[in-house]
Amino acid sequence: MGRILVEKDVEAAVKGGAVYASGGGGWAHHGRMLGLAAVNAGKPELVSIDELNDDDWVATAAAIGAPASTTPWEMQGVDYVKAVQLLQRELGSPLSGLIIGQNGKSSTLNGWLPSAILGTKVVDAVGDIRAHPTGDMGSIGMAGNPAPMIQTAVGGNRADNRYIELVVRGATAKISPILRTAADQSGGFIASCRNPLPAAYVRANAALGGISMALDLGEAIIAAEKIGGHAVIDAICKTTGGHILAEGEITAKNVVYTNEAFDIGTMVIGSGDKAMTLHVMNEYMAVEDAGGARKATFPSVITTLSPEGVPMSVGELSVGMTVFVLHVPMDIIPLSSSVLDPSVYPICEKALGIEIARYALAGKKS
Repeated sequence: MGRILVEKDVEAAVKGGAVYASGGGGWAHHGRMLGLAAVNAGKPELVSIDELNDDDWVATAAAIGAPASTTPWEMQGVDYVKAVQLLQRELGSPLSGLIIGQNGKSSTLNGWLPSAILGTKVVDAVGDIRAHPTGDMGSIGMAGNPAPMIQTAVGGNRADNRYIELVVRGATAKISPILRTAADQSGGFIASCRNPLPAAYVRANAALGGISMALDLGEAIIAAEKIGGHAVIDAICKTTGGHILAEGEITAKNVVYTNEAFDIGTMVIGSGDKAMTLHVMNEYMAVEDAGGARKATFPSVITTLSPEGVPMSVGELSVGMTVFVLHVPMDIIPLSSSVLDPSVYPICEKALGIEIARYALAGKKS
């Protein structure tokens, strides 16, 4: 049977999702808003993919954009609901459930409000356990698929007349950039519902159990917070199966915002032969030691934690801060077909100037 999501689950989802955000942004306050709106509006239900029939329609609920706090974004909970309604109308059939593209500070909760209001199930599956820079990485194998898909987007700053409703059909790779443009026009952040697929396809291609993993992690963090920072970090390591790869002071940060809406660059922790370099493309994509040897690579989870055990996004960090680097190796987490698709890596390898695919696809601890 499914699990009715309740108020105490909201904070667990936000805190667990924040660890899996892997240095990505997003806002805990937006996640709390979505979760509390959902549990107050109805009874959002988390179900296993096995509780759906093979031919039931399942789509992805996502938030698109990389809004800085300087952009005039506005996204209301109702926008996520409207995006689902538009997709159902275009599809001509109701959706049985929603998955999410990735875990994150708010994205773990993207499907909750539509579930509470429309009755779509929150399916315990994700496009990627951790957060990633490109939509293709969470598209459960649809990145190179020529089959026409439906994608919708809803939201925008009402006061600036930036509110947009959009429905597009076409190959995923061709229509996904249209939604990014809509996000920019709306003020930097927009709700979307996209790529309706049969439950049987989702079962075979998504990372199953991804939302439960975030909830379990969040519950462990909340229990440990009463004791202190070391207990929180220990709980994160124990629950995820990960370990602390490095700890020390940030000695250099060279990250720039590009007009493709990516934060790209490097951050160095420690100095001399103990230095570790973190490669950033919105999220942490790789870690190298002082000799250039690779210590961790996407889709492994790579997250910076404060001494109090709080996950810190790239934008929150500056030189002089002390951080712990969490590494959860890819071989102990569920992987979706999209992170095992070689076609999703060239854009990141070009942007960062490092190899990723060779490590990501090797199937060994990296």
